[in-house]
Amino acid sequence: MGAERRDTGAKGGDDVVALLWRGATPVRRGPRPRFSIDGIVTAATTIADARGLDAVTMQSVAESLGTTKMALYRYVPGRVELDALMLDTALGTPPPAAAGSPWHVALTDWARSVHARALARPWSVELAQRPHVPGPVELAWFESGLAALAGLPLTGAEKLDTLALLVGHVMSLVRQQPAGASPEADLAARLAPVLAERAGEYPHSLAAFTGASSGARDDALRFGVARVVAGVAALADERG
Repeated sequence: MGAERRDTGAKGGDDVVALLWRGATPVRRGPRPRFSIDGIVTAATTIADARGLDAVTMQSVAESLGTTKMALYRYVPGRVELDALMLDTALGTPPPAAAGSPWHVALTDWARSVHARALARPWSVELAQRPHVPGPVELAWFESGLAALAGLPLTGAEKLDTLALLVGHVMSLVRQQPAGASPEADLAARLAPVLAERAGEYPHSLAAFTGASSGARDDALRFGVARVVAGVAALADERG
């Protein structure tokens, strides 16, 4: 990434918050700006979609827009701010929950939606797992997930922890799983010759990976989400 700024000091943090929550841009006198923040973010995400996050630099974004990176600094102060803007647009707005869905169905659908959107843009996972301030779109995902939990006897912190568990599970799967692949089946296939030769040393691993090789693609997603939801349901029942 060269010498592009990645610090998260107070000034940089203020810039990030201001850009993420900028709202409507006020009309100014004078020539119309050549670029917009939304246009710059779209150019950056297009590069990330095609070539990965490492290909995104202020220079590469500027070249795709036919300008210089110094010109972009008038709109986006640096890479920290650009990363934050990219993350906040990466997953798009959350889909509306089906009317009348029980909480466990709504929460499961929410987790599956996060997974599907992140899998379509796996570069977003790296950005999401860095310390950052949520923008309006990311906060809308939180709002949607919290709405599913609204009627349960959980504290606010417990509801946030529930979403964190689900997001952590989903993001870990996306990191392992290129689009169209099954990480469990792939790993099982690669280990099969070794485990076959050393079955006596690793009998439990052999049994587990043999079962995984025949599982459905989304078994890990389904299993993990279901276990978190079941745990929350048990806690809610315990508290009445």
